[in-house]
Amino acid sequence: GGMAGGSADCAAVLKGINQMFSLGLTERELMEHGVKLGADVPYCVMGGTAIARGIGEKLTPLPAPPKCHIIIAKPPVSVSTAYVYGHIRPDAIKKRPDIEKMAESIRKQDLPKLSQLLYNVMEDVTVPEYPIIQEIKDVMLEGGALNSIMSGSGPTVFGIFDNEEKAQKACQKLRESGSCQQVFLT
Repeated sequence: GGMAGGSADCAAVLKGINQMFSLGLTERELMEHGVKLGADVPYCVMGGTAIARGIGEKLTPLPAPPKCHIIIAKPPVSVSTAYVYGHIRPDAIKKRPDIEKMAESIRKQDLPKLSQLLYNVMEDVTVPEYPIIQEIKDVMLEGGALNSIMSGSGPTVFGIFDNEEKAQKACQKLRESGSCQQVFLT
């Protein structure tokens, strides 16, 4: 679904093996082993909020983001991560997220600014192939989301809300639309 589920499972297994067999590996050592298994694994070992550089293994911790309400919606389609990465054309990317401004917004607890800055370049590949992703984003935005973007290579979409009532209404609309296989509000 584009939410690092396999990487999270891998990180849990690494942590579990370390504990079960009393290996005494540090978090850093687990992260070094994890990156050999997947780019997102070091982050999943560490958890929290962080800036990721390199292929995702160079992590700089950040404070927790501002409190908000998030809808997570998974449409009934599957997306091949390999397909998305194979079709990204770096030379054609016109907009990129400003990581430093996002980090500053997190430090200042500025949810509206942080939300405006979020952008996923992989949408340029995935959304044209799966228009339902844009439909879900539009429902969230029309429902009052500060922003709505696809997670990872997709197809899961999330929307950020500063108002729980608006989030609940948008969640209900998504459930009624039939466009989502799963919808969660957190």
